[in-house]
Amino acid sequence: MTCPLTISVLAFLWGGCGVAFGKITPEQAKSLPPPAARKVDFAKEIKPVFEASCIKCHGRGRTKGDLSIESRETLLKGGESGPAIIPGKSEESHLIELVAGLDPDSVMPKKGKRLTPEQIGLLRAWIDQGAPWDASISFGKPPPVNSPPGLL
Repeated sequence: MTCPLTISVLAFLWGGCGVAFGKITPEQAKSLPPPAARKVDFAKEIKPVFEASCIKCHGRGRTKGDLSIESRETLLKGGESGPAIIPGKSEESHLIELVAGLDPDSVMPKKGKRLTPEQIGLLRAWIDQGAPWDASISFGKPPPVNSPPGLL
């Protein structure tokens, strides 16, 4: 005989595993902004989002959560939570889960303005289109700080 309470608890725990293990549930997927309905240009549309919202913590030598966004390869490798993106599958990509705020305790970016639905839609389309990345595109070093002559 199976206890109804045990079944309820197991169902609750199983349903909650989606966020805990980086899997977007079908219900959560319905709340995501839709992917942009056109081809996305990484250099013009995705790189600026990464530069404005991600690079401070996940690039240029900083890798919070062991994640670097400086190349396609590092996004595929991911960090402590596994791969950040799964090309062709934005609904299964941890990056989308985080920027969409599906888990309020893990929303990214942690500081600053959250991504707009349009930006999330661009990221989704880029991932769904295979996450193409021109290898010649680099985030490089931050621009130098201009100091008055004689201070350095």
